Amino acid sequence: MKTYELTYIISSQMSPKEADELAKETESAIQTKEGVILKSAKIAAKPLAYPIKKNSSGYFAVVEFQGQENIIKELKESLDRNKSILRSFVAVKKPVKIMKERRTRKPLLKVVADSIAGLSPYKKAGGADKSGKAGMEDIDKKLDEILSE
Repeated sequence: MKTYELTYIISSQMSPKEADELAKETESAIQTKEGVILKSAKIAAKPLAYPIKKNSSGYFAVVEFQGQENIIKELKESLDRNKSILRSFVAVKKPVKIMKERRTRKPLLKVVADSIAGLSPYKKAGGADKSGKAGMEDIDKKLDEILSE
């Protein structure tokens, strides 16, 4: 069974009591079709961003439920036939994926110790700096090693 979220807008021409009864009827219709209601939000009157069927406000209702796929088609048809429901929308809710915690680089202890001591952390063991250029002393040492062989 998949988890669905049904959101619909009830016309503001109905009284709050009638709108509440309509919301309960919709929930019972879901349950009669072997659906399981997980969460049901209390209906709330809100102004609409733009007029829908000549209504500038309406009662918003949200129901989260689980059920088979064949429920959705029947539910959508019954909501569309009801004249007091302005709009309805059914969305499939996917389970939330838990993200792995990202690893952060930890500074090397040697680099930290060298930087505290005042040594450049970019110096390599061969004596070359970050730019890759060798100093004159390094060249002389290398030449002596080559000539002595």
